[in-house]
Amino acid sequence: MIPALTPGLIALGLCVAILPWLRHENPAARSLMVVFALLLMVRYFGWRIAATVPPVGWTADFAVGSVFLFAEAASLAAGALSLVFLSRTIDRTPQVEANRQWLAGRHAPLIDVFICTYNEEVSILERTIIGATGMKYPNYRVWVLDDGRRDWLEKLAGELGCRYLARPDNKGAKAGNINHALRHVTGLADPPEFISVLDADFVPMPEFLARAMCLFRDPGVAVVQTPQHFINADPIQTNLAATKVWPDEQRFFFDIMMPAKDAWGAAFCCGTSSVIRLSSLVNIGGFPTDSVTEDYLLTLRLKEIGARTVYLNERLTLGLAPEGLKEYITQRSRWCLGFMQICRGRSGPFSRTSRLGVVDRLSLVEAFLSWTSTYVVKVFGLVVPSLYLLFGIKAVQADLSELLGYFLPFYVWYSLTMAWISRGRSMAVMSDVAQYIALPTVLKAAVTGLLRPQGHKFEVTAKGGDRDQSFIEWPLLRVYGTALSITLAGIVYAFLLHVQGESIAYGGLALAWSLYNAIILTIVCLVSIEQPRRRKAERFERDEPVFFNIGGRQCIYRLADMSITGARFVSDRPPPVGTAVHCTLQERKVAALVVRRTGDGFAIRFDETLNTRVDLVRAFYSGDYVSAFTGIRAAPVGKAIMMRIFG
Repeated sequence: MIPALTPGLIALGLCVAILPWLRHENPAARSLMVVFALLLMVRYFGWRIAATVPPVGWTADFAVGSVFLFAEAASLAAGALSLVFLSRTIDRTPQVEANRQWLAGRHAPLIDVFICTYNEEVSILERTIIGATGMKYPNYRVWVLDDGRRDWLEKLAGELGCRYLARPDNKGAKAGNINHALRHVTGLADPPEFISVLDADFVPMPEFLARAMCLFRDPGVAVVQTPQHFINADPIQTNLAATKVWPDEQRFFFDIMMPAKDAWGAAFCCGTSSVIRLSSLVNIGGFPTDSVTEDYLLTLRLKEIGARTVYLNERLTLGLAPEGLKEYITQRSRWCLGFMQICRGRSGPFSRTSRLGVVDRLSLVEAFLSWTSTYVVKVFGLVVPSLYLLFGIKAVQADLSELLGYFLPFYVWYSLTMAWISRGRSMAVMSDVAQYIALPTVLKAAVTGLLRPQGHKFEVTAKGGDRDQSFIEWPLLRVYGTALSITLAGIVYAFLLHVQGESIAYGGLALAWSLYNAIILTIVCLVSIEQPRRRKAERFERDEPVFFNIGGRQCIYRLADMSITGARFVSDRPPPVGTAVHCTLQERKVAALVVRRTGDGFAIRFDETLNTRVDLVRAFYSGDYVSAFTGIRAAPVGKAIMMRIFG
């Protein structure tokens, strides 16, 4: 076994020796790591083809083994394309800083900000409207595009100083809603030069428009996309009790993959938190409606007329991640379905009528393989070892020591390269968990979208609601609880109940594989048990002085944590419960009431009048109360999972 581990240990030692000397932003350094990963990938897969495929024949071994090999080849191709794209990255913040004087020295173009809404509750929409009407840009209008046709929302829009627009039907879903607004604003006496799109739950920070507009100095830029950041934990973080040690599942995509795609000229619109040049949009006839992911398709249609999408990787909006597994799965399923519709349409990667370039087509192929083969391989990863242990079907003709000699060096180098490039945002175990959670509905969406690309309803990701009780997502738990039972049954049967010489000789690979699957499936089952979210608003830890005015007396208390509804302060001489106070947050005076004593101080509840809520939202979303993840390490994540399993 030791000789089999040697190549993997060498790969580990080289990575540990090299990586501290390499800079993340350096293209040569990234390319070096990527090239070695690709070479080790080729070495591994060459061995798979030459030495592990069952003999050709009418056998279950060959049938399962050959299909598995084909799926694995497609999955490795997706990984190889991802590595190639990750070999570059770009930071457009210096470009923004260089163009600030250009923007300040000209007449500020008029921007119409569209807040797209269908069924969101008042507390969510109010925050977004307040944030949108408080941006530091001299020439813009805010429109609430209400596809729910709600009288109370029209009244709220008027109270908060923005415009309201509804339409008689919901044709074309979100894209149709935006196109209806486009027809309206282009017919005004003062039409805009740009539009900005915000989902109903995404609150813009004050500098959002001013920063994004700096990249439109290049007339070839049609879309500036910014990342989606979230103030709440996603269901994986919550259900594993890993909120403080692991970022939301989309951080790798927005923090790492999108800057890499942008460096290759393949960045794309992600809907919310974007600014779009109206003239370019008019040239393609508005937002395309032939996919439920109209944002990605928008970039492709603009590319066909020579208009580009660029990516500004700055945190300029804050939204809500899916709060439950059902919503999380619905969102991923819609993304997959929409992408399959794109692939079947005239802007697909193999379309003969499309004018897309090679890089854009490769980017589409990479995404297609990621949505299909990657998930198919996960199914085989669960099935193949159990088929051998229970039925003797040997789809991979190799033992554990052989596999380690070829797979382990590739796996070690690839994993450490991804962890280095992503600054810890990519971890194999967590990636597997996230993929398994969405797997059943993603594969269903992929097949549905490829076979029947038209006629699908836009599924809205629900936000808000009462989530103060724990419950079990039974459809998911049944699938993966059954898979876990079969995996454990295979181990027991082959190594305890029906021990045979061949099982001992060749079963090491199946055993190791099954044990890894059992760990992943256990974690997925834990994620299927939804944990309660008892707080209506997310609370964030702080450590800073805050000025108070209490009955005309000025004093300072130390802020310990706060949310959009209240805050906690540290003090050995707290004011009495029931005292009315004013505190200064981000240079805004906010009225509040002392509601309780705590062990080390007191807690306040912010005043609920409209004027106070406006001041509070603008103070909260203009500061750094929601901090980004930095310095992610595997050990705390592993500890959190172990605490969840045994706690």
